Amino acid sequence: MHAWHDVTPGAELPSIFTAVVEIPMGSSVKYELDKETGLLRVDRILYSAVYYPANYGFIPQTYAEDNDPLDVLVLCQEPVAPLTLVAARAIGLMTMVDSGKPDHKILAVAVNDPEYNVLKEAKELPPHRLSMLRRFFQDYKMLEGKTVEVEEFAPLAASLPIIEQALARYTELRRRGFKHG
Repeated sequence: MHAWHDVTPGAELPSIFTAVVEIPMGSSVKYELDKETGLLRVDRILYSAVYYPANYGFIPQTYAEDNDPLDVLVLCQEPVAPLTLVAARAIGLMTMVDSGKPDHKILAVAVNDPEYNVLKEAKELPPHRLSMLRRFFQDYKMLEGKTVEVEEFAPLAASLPIIEQALARYTELRRRGFKHG
């Protein structure tokens, strides 16, 4: 089974979906999907004294503008083990510009977490939590000599077309015989 190609993204798309976690909240290890095998590969240990402020992963059967599955940050109370499937609901969008390309990240909450599942929009999060998320992505590549621009968080309505486009892009590529990426 391949985590990107064989996991169903969900029946209530685009707002509720299955997320595949790559990196647990609190980790300083950058795991990344190995597109060939569907397993996880250690991409690097973060160069800065920072850790992922949310569970980080992707929505299966999507293809984003950065030629990877669409990224998702899943907010919940606990770190979630890598390659775990999480029912998630979108609440907003964070867009980075990384190496000149837009790199969208869907901000979501775990549907089965009672502390977070009441949130409907990113703006309902404490302002400090949003600042921490944004700051992490601004800083985490700094000691590698790379700069990343992070735009302001956008509302739920901005995230839904991004999810739909990534699903459609994936479907079209699969129709043409695309297999790995």
